[in-house]
Amino acid sequence: MPEFSYIAKTSTGERSEGKIAAGSRREALQQLRHKALFPMTVQDAETAKPALENLTLPWANRVKKDAVADLCTQLADLLNNGVPLLEALQTLSEATVNPRLEQALTRIRDSVSEGSNLDQALANEPDIFSELTVSMVRAGLEGAFLEEALERTAAFLQKQDEMRAKIISSLTYPVILGLVGTGITVLLITVMVPKFQPFFDRLEQSGSGLPLITVLLLAVSHALIKYGLVIGAVFAAGVVGVRQLFQKPSGKAWLDRWKLKLPMMGSIFHDAAVSRFCRVLGTLLRNGVPLLKSLRISGESTGNSLLKEVVSASAENVTSGDSLSKPLATSGLIPPQVMAMIRIAEESNTLDQVLVKIADRMDQRIERRLEVMVRMIEPLMLVLIGVMVMFVIVGVLLPVFDLNSSVG
Repeated sequence: MPEFSYIAKTSTGERSEGKIAAGSRREALQQLRHKALFPMTVQDAETAKPALENLTLPWANRVKKDAVADLCTQLADLLNNGVPLLEALQTLSEATVNPRLEQALTRIRDSVSEGSNLDQALANEPDIFSELTVSMVRAGLEGAFLEEALERTAAFLQKQDEMRAKIISSLTYPVILGLVGTGITVLLITVMVPKFQPFFDRLEQSGSGLPLITVLLLAVSHALIKYGLVIGAVFAAGVVGVRQLFQKPSGKAWLDRWKLKLPMMGSIFHDAAVSRFCRVLGTLLRNGVPLLKSLRISGESTGNSLLKEVVSASAENVTSGDSLSKPLATSGLIPPQVMAMIRIAEESNTLDQVLVKIADRMDQRIERRLEVMVRMIEPLMLVLIGVMVMFVIVGVLLPVFDLNSSVG
C-alpha cells in the first residue's frame, strides 16, 4: 500500500508531520480527519523525497511502447475475467517492474477512485499514453466495449513497435560498421601518421617534395591532433543547433519535404507515413471514434508535416459535406492504388477495414525495401571504409615508392 507524507495542524493549532499508509490520497485525507488532524499538504511519499534523490536522467525508466501494449493487454484480460477496474489497476501497478509506469498506474488508480473516468486519468499521463490510446479508451467507455478497445490498442502499439524494431535492427550493423571504420581511420591518422613526420620532413628538405595525397593526409592529421577537440565541440554544437532548428515548424516542414526526396530512403519514409496514417485512422474508426477526431489524431501520428496538412484539409472537406478522398488524391502524397481503395471503401462504408489492410500491405513493402537497402548499404560501407584506409596507406607509402624509384 502506498505511503503519503503529510503536513497538518492539530485542533490546538500545532504543526504535525509524518507519513500515513492509504490506498489513495482521498483515503489518506479521511484518515487524517478521523485523527482530528487538519491537513495542509498530502502527497505521495516518493514524490516528497528531496530533489537530489528523485534526480534521474531524462531517458531513465522510459516507458516503451511495448510496455504500454502489454499493459493494455493485461488490463483487458483482467477486465474480461470480471476483475473490477480499480482492483485491476492496483494489481498491474504492483506487478510492473518499471518504477515510472508503477507510479503512473498508482496515480491513475487514485484518479479513478476519486471519480475520474479511465480516459481522463490516462490523459493526465501524456508522456506514457498517447492521444491515440486515450481516444480509443474513451470510445470503448462510451460504446461499452472497453476490453475490445484495449486489445486493439495493444495490437496497434505492438505492430508499431515491431516496425520500429525491424528498422533499428536492419540499420544496426551498417551503423556499427561505419563507426568502427571511422574510429580506426581516425586512430591511424592521429597515431600512425605522425610517426612518419620526420621522414616526410627529410624528403621536403632534400627537395624531393611530397605527393599531393600525402600533403592532404598530413593536413588532416595536423588538424585532428591540434584542433580535434574544437572540431568535435563544433560538430556537437552543430548537431544540437540543427536539431533545434528542425523542431521548429518551418524547419520540420523543410526536413519532411527533404526526406521524401532522398534516393533510397525517400520512398520508405513516404510509405511509412502513409501506413501510419491508414492504420491509425482505420483503428480509430473501427473503435467508434468519430471521423473528424480520427482524422485529427491520425494526421498527428503520421510523423510528416506535409501529410498532416493534407489530412487537415481532408477534415475540412468532410466538415463541409464533401468526401474524404478528394483532397487526399489532389495532394499527390497518397499512391493512386491506395486512393482507389479508399474511394471504393468510402462508398461501400468499409473504410475502417480497408485502411488497416492497406497499412498491412504497405508495411510488408517497407520490410522488403529495407532488406534490399540494408544489403546495399553493407557493401557500400565496406567500400567506404576501404577507401578511407587506403587513403592513409597510400598517403604514407607513396613517398617511399617515389624515393625508391628516384634512387633506382
